[in-house]
Amino acid sequence: MSASSIPQDLQPDPKIIDILKKESASKIAHVSLEYFPPRTEQGVKNLHARMDRMLTNTKCLYTDMTWGAGGSTADLSLQLALHAHRTGHVSNMHLTCTNMEKDGDPIAAVHDALKQAYDGGIRNIVALRGDPAEGDEKWTATEGGFTCALDLVRYIRKEFGDEFGISVAGYPEGHPNRISELSAEEVESMTEAEKGRCCTHDGVTYVCKDDDYRKEMDYLKEKIDAGSDFIITQMFFDAEVFKTFVKDCRKWGINCPVVPGLMCINAYPGFKKMTKFCKTRVTKSLEEKMDSMKDDPDAVKRFGVEFGADICRSLLASGVEILHFYTLNLEKVVYGITDDLGITSGLIETSNESDAKDMVAVGSAWARAGDTVKSSAGQGVVKEIKGDGTAVVDIDGKDVELAKGSYEKVF
Repeated sequence: MSASSIPQDLQPDPKIIDILKKESASKIAHVSLEYFPPRTEQGVKNLHARMDRMLTNTKCLYTDMTWGAGGSTADLSLQLALHAHRTGHVSNMHLTCTNMEKDGDPIAAVHDALKQAYDGGIRNIVALRGDPAEGDEKWTATEGGFTCALDLVRYIRKEFGDEFGISVAGYPEGHPNRISELSAEEVESMTEAEKGRCCTHDGVTYVCKDDDYRKEMDYLKEKIDAGSDFIITQMFFDAEVFKTFVKDCRKWGINCPVVPGLMCINAYPGFKKMTKFCKTRVTKSLEEKMDSMKDDPDAVKRFGVEFGADICRSLLASGVEILHFYTLNLEKVVYGITDDLGITSGLIETSNESDAKDMVAVGSAWARAGDTVKSSAGQGVVKEIKGDGTAVVDIDGKDVELAKGSYEKVF
């Protein structure tokens, strides 16, 4: 590979794994920040400004940019990741292998994205399988394409050698696809390990059973052995789950850095929907506290800061050296947490989220089962999304089929 296409005054990014190794000796808490492509042009402009502010204010070690389901935001994700690099961020570009095609070739699309990232100076990739594409409830592999993140890691190492630093996802509670709904009898017979990572939503208990959890850990080990440098975890709201996961990684011979992925609590509806969709463990005390504030958005944000700072302190005390924040393209709660931890000072008073309505993700426009949508037929809750995008919606107790494009998701 040659860096000849990179402007001489703009050097390629360093690899994040090298930064982590260097900063490990400093014993100072660091942060990294993750963003997603907004739906509107104005949102993109606002995100540019926010990313610049947050880099200046937090001195984040690196910046992640997500890649939409089914490659839905491929071009915008790439451009935002390149913008991050050009404006002083160490850019960590997410890349999925879900329904990515170029002239009918699923491999070529991924290679092209990697080549453009490389030519633009990006040297860090988060290798992911990806979520189902729009209108699909389940993930399916594209014929002739990649089947999993492991395939993508192997491909990057085969085609680009050691040019890219690679990170992969880790799931402290198990991948959502391996989390099972339990019967009453199964709940009673859970092992201690299962009790520690189970969750309950709407009275139903779910868990990644021990056998499935072992398969998850075996697969994670394969991803690391194939050439991945470090792990960024799925969100969690119980610090003990993360600590157990790190211990399990070491038992499996996974000795690379494990970076905790921290979802900031910004709003009650988003918290409830996200934790239910991902089958995330929510302790009884956290659930009760959130329910008590569901009609007070300002109180939820204040609590988001308090809870976030508390869980971060617990993680730092356990040896964590970097905190990876899923910002949701917002800044107030992140600033509140970093101020509370002493990483920054006085930032929450200067935060400005007047543009929050423009910060919604591209993928957020898609509806899934359980979402509320509106149409000329009225407003209701999606029961099913068919393969062609048609939604079966419960409107006033009746199932109504709405063609793709005739309904709009309500946020």
